[in-house]
This record gives sequence, C-alpha cells and structure tokens, in this order.
Amino acid sequence: MNRLPTLFVSHGAPTFALEPGLAGPKLSALGRTLPTPKAVLIVSPHWMTRGARVGLSEQPATIHDFGGFPQPLYEIGYPATGHAELARRTLDALKRAGWTAQGEEHRGLDHGAWVPLRYLYPEADVPVFQVSLPHGLDAAGAWAFGQALAPLRDEGVLVIGSGSLTHNLYEFRSGHGDDAAYATEFVAWVREAVQQGDSPRVRRTLDDAPHAQRAHPTTEHFLPLLVAAGAAGEGVRADVIDGGITHGVLSMDNFVFGTAS
Repeated sequence: MNRLPTLFVSHGAPTFALEPGLAGPKLSALGRTLPTPKAVLIVSPHWMTRGARVGLSEQPATIHDFGGFPQPLYEIGYPATGHAELARRTLDALKRAGWTAQGEEHRGLDHGAWVPLRYLYPEADVPVFQVSLPHGLDAAGAWAFGQALAPLRDEGVLVIGSGSLTHNLYEFRSGHGDDAAYATEFVAWVREAVQQGDSPRVRRTLDDAPHAQRAHPTTEHFLPLLVAAGAAGEGVRADVIDGGITHGVLSMDNFVFGTAS
C-alpha cells in the first residue's frame, strides 16, 4: 500500500455528532477519496496519560465521555473493530523512539475519536485504535511524538490527530452569536503556515500566532495538530478543508498533510 497522508481533524463539541454543519459532509467526502487504510490510529486530547498508551481492544467501546448534552448523543455507537496487531506495532515504534509506552487491553474510543470518524468512515468499516496524548508535552514534544508514529504510515495506517483548531471553552459556554474576529485571525495564520509547509512556524503557533492564548487557553486541543504534522514530516504542506466556525468560537477546520505516495 502507498504511504498515506496524515490528518488533523477538529472534533468540536460533542453535538457535532448530531449536527454535521459544514465540516461533516466534507469529512465524508474526504473519506471516500482517501485510499482505504488497514487501520486508523487516532490521538485525542480526551485520553491523556503519563507516558503513552495504546488501545489494544479488538472491539473498542464507544465512550460517551461528556455530560449535560441531549439524550440522543448517548445512544450513538461507533462499532468499528480494533486492530491489535498494528496497535502492538505502534507500541514497538514508540519504544524504539524512546517513549515510555504500554498497551491498554480494554480502552474504547472517546468522543474525540468516534465523533469525527463517524463522518470520515460512516460505515465503521475501517479498524480503529486510539493512542493517548502524553501529559506535559510542549510543541516540540508533540511534534516528536508524531515523528515516532510516522513508521506506521508505511504499514497502511492512517495517522489522525483529533483536536480543535480553536478551543476556548469559557467563550463556548458563554455563547457567541457571530464568529469571533480573534478566532478567524488565528485560523488564517495557521492556515497559511500549514499550506506553506512552514514547519518551524507551525511549531511556534502557540507563541507567535495572533490571539494564540485566547484561542487556546490550554494547549491540549492544539497539540494533536502538531502530532499529525510531525507524523507527516518536515516541510510537508497541508490542504485545508474549511469547516467553518461553530458556536462563534470553535473552528472546525481539518488539514490533510501530504498525499498518498
């Protein structure tokens, strides 16, 4: 199989599962155009651990790791199988790269994983396993973590970092009627950096981008972008899939780093 690109997806609020908006159909269209992978490896900030963990379950459960949302959200399942063999290869790759890593036999898929995947692969017919985001990563560490996952691309694995291009939960909960100007300015800066393949600039986003602190008061939802970019490699350009901005402040943009080669 040809080497697959890597993806960054914005999973937004859990209600994205019920409200596809602009991003949902575009993710579905992307899934139809990508070569079918042997498995998806997805990293989400909703599973953060000391050191790395890799889900080994052959039937990962759908985890509804949120509260206070409409009841239909809790009735959604994403019945993809796991892929223990490729998950164990991922453990080996992480250890070879110097990361502390161990398997989790019963880990399911949190909403950062299954919500975007139900658009990307709506039939749940591609095996999926999740890799945790290690605590305490900075930008360089997240990039290096992605680099450690890169060898899996040669084994037919689609590496996905799932986060949110902007993620100010205080403003999300406060409610905004119109797209916040700061969010659109931050998004435009990041888009330009990834489209140019300017890896140093991408890594400096949280230091240099306009309104970075407001767009990401905490970093965990931005770091999966750096994981995906790191897995793609230095200087790799990304295609932008415009997902719009939901709830006034949550960018739903998705990036495709590289092409199948």
